[in-house]
Amino acid sequence: MVSGELATRGPTGKMAVNIPCVAVRGSTGISVSYGPPRYEDVSSFVKDDGRNCKCMTFSPDGKYFAWISGATVKIVSCSTWAVIAVIEKPKVCALKFSTLGTYLMTWEPFIVSAANPQGNPQLHIWKSENGEHVQSFTQKRQIDWEPQWSDDEKICAILINTDIVIYENADFGKVVHRINVTKVGRFKVAPGNAPYYIVIYTPGKTGQPSLARLFEYPKLDSAQSLATKSFFQSDRVDFYWNSKGTSVLIMTSMDIDKTGASYYGKQALHYLSTKGNTAIVTLGEEGPIHELSWSPKGNEFAVIYGFMPSKATLFNLKCDPVFEFGKKHRNSIYYNPHGNILLLGGFGNLQGGIELWDMNKRKLIAQADAADTTLLHWSPDGQHFMTATTAPRLRMANGFKIWHYSGTLLYERPWNKQEELWEIIWQRFPVNSFPEQEISYKAVEGIAPSAPQASKQVYRPPSARGRTINFKLHDDVDDNDPAKKNAGNAPSKAMLKVKKKREAKKAKKELEANAQKNNSNGQENDPAPNPTPKPKPTTPDPDLTNDPEKNKKIKLIKNKLKTINKLKELQATGKRLEKNQVEKINKEEELQLELAELTL
Repeated sequence: MVSGELATRGPTGKMAVNIPCVAVRGSTGISVSYGPPRYEDVSSFVKDDGRNCKCMTFSPDGKYFAWISGATVKIVSCSTWAVIAVIEKPKVCALKFSTLGTYLMTWEPFIVSAANPQGNPQLHIWKSENGEHVQSFTQKRQIDWEPQWSDDEKICAILINTDIVIYENADFGKVVHRINVTKVGRFKVAPGNAPYYIVIYTPGKTGQPSLARLFEYPKLDSAQSLATKSFFQSDRVDFYWNSKGTSVLIMTSMDIDKTGASYYGKQALHYLSTKGNTAIVTLGEEGPIHELSWSPKGNEFAVIYGFMPSKATLFNLKCDPVFEFGKKHRNSIYYNPHGNILLLGGFGNLQGGIELWDMNKRKLIAQADAADTTLLHWSPDGQHFMTATTAPRLRMANGFKIWHYSGTLLYERPWNKQEELWEIIWQRFPVNSFPEQEISYKAVEGIAPSAPQASKQVYRPPSARGRTINFKLHDDVDDNDPAKKNAGNAPSKAMLKVKKKREAKKAKKELEANAQKNNSNGQENDPAPNPTPKPKPTTPDPDLTNDPEKNKKIKLIKNKLKTINKLKELQATGKRLEKNQVEKINKEEELQLELAELTL
């Protein structure tokens, strides 16, 4: 049996349907294994054991697989998993294939030196089939460094310095069009073949609006735009084309809301179509836009927005809301490749809840918990998805899991404590390689997770067991109840003990002060009254002592605790905190104990 047959033969040796593979990158190198139902390693792929594997990617049709291996870039043919090209480029840190996989593009940082003050080109284009060099460009920007291709690779557009440069038929010796958009301009080529469409963002000068214009290539003069949208408040924009290349969403963002209405800045969502239609997407809640995504069918899009618990809404091409998913703690949207299943999740600083929806019937299929998920991808077959806990976002409990859309866990691969998982991706396939399957609401057979699961039952002391309880604890509260926002901030036993001692000490001081006051009021020989009223004394901090050095430490700790409380309030609203802010919250108990030792 030749190595190329491994990707298409089932366990019995008979020819089977395609089995998508997964490529795994971590501290132990890069390996490739089969997805469900096999899960075994692809023996034809020679594992790269090098720790210095910085990036990996599959071509859009899954024909090629490329990765950075130390000082080289390697390209593999996925039909045989044999290396077909090795490119010597020691500083490369980013890769991307063109839309048909014909070309591999690499980018490396721009470096100047005394010997070479002009620097060298760092954006290179190579032929995927043999690694032959095609063209090089000086591309200093890391953001938006990738050349953009039409689906048939007839046009290629690159944003270089302040210009969008467009080439045709991979003839990089001839610039067909050049458009100036300033240094912070952006653009996005629509998916699909001819006619080609491009949306271009040009930031406005002081006092002038920014503009987003939609063009049909090659009619790129400003007067020939099919649709135009202007807006003032935008530090940056992001473009989201639908799969048909007929409609585009533009999300404008400001880091700081100058009106002071929102701590999270200000965002807005605009719509443009190739028919010339424009609109503002009206959202039913105030607050940030957490995520938005087009359905692969191209006829609707979903948005998660608002303060936690956030709202999720489905919109049609007229930007009218057509379905509400309700309010829950969610911030992520993932459509499967067919668009018939939608996964809504709450990751990052949320607990990792997952919902899977049948988008044809607008009906909930299943729910699951995937705590500590930092990465999620759907399989090309549309039936399975993968979740992973990766470093450096999380360095504990690294590993990945493969699930069925019914919410059943099928496979789990935990990492050893001394190893790190950095990235995992599915092999890609051409469109329509996997037919859309009918959705079943019956859970398939799976496995139990290896990590212990936290009990969802509320603890009740022995004296309360077997009795009817007339109140609800936070675990019984509905997810939409604001009382549940602070459920994860419950104090520990040590903190409760410290709090109790501090309250007792405070009460004791108040009793002593009251007793002293009563004694002074009861004296018979009271001195002559002072007609001038005395100012009301400020309430002394009961935690302060007679030791000035201790008092300094007490005040410093209390200021830190105030900062932590503010961060916890932000976290409860769904705000994503920075790593150092989370570390501050984690030190709360330690600070409480230290404060208790100083004040006892």
